Amino acid sequence: MKALTGLDPLLEHRLRLGACVLLAKDGELTFARLKAQLQATDGNLGAQLRKLEEQDYLTSRKDFVERKPTTWYRLSDTGRSALEAHMASLRSLIDAAGIDQAEG
Repeated sequence: MKALTGLDPLLEHRLRLGACVLLAKDGELTFARLKAQLQATDGNLGAQLRKLEEQDYLTSRKDFVERKPTTWYRLSDTGRSALEAHMASLRSLIDAAGIDQAEG
């Protein structure tokens, strides 16, 4: 099934997919905001964001907000393309299964 082969293994993890979706929607978010939105622990979120950065799906920058170090994340062009392809494959998979989204 073509939809299955189009899924991105890197985006199959809940936190990695969630972070990319949030960043696609909001543009740029802090680590603390991602942590709160995704209900993740520091260690788990940090590890998952690092994996996305290593594959150039995300970019990060460090800044100071009220004299505290803050890390900001943004979806890269590579990450945006990967997310769009992954979501298209998920849509195709749902369509192939004949699941009515309105039933939900």
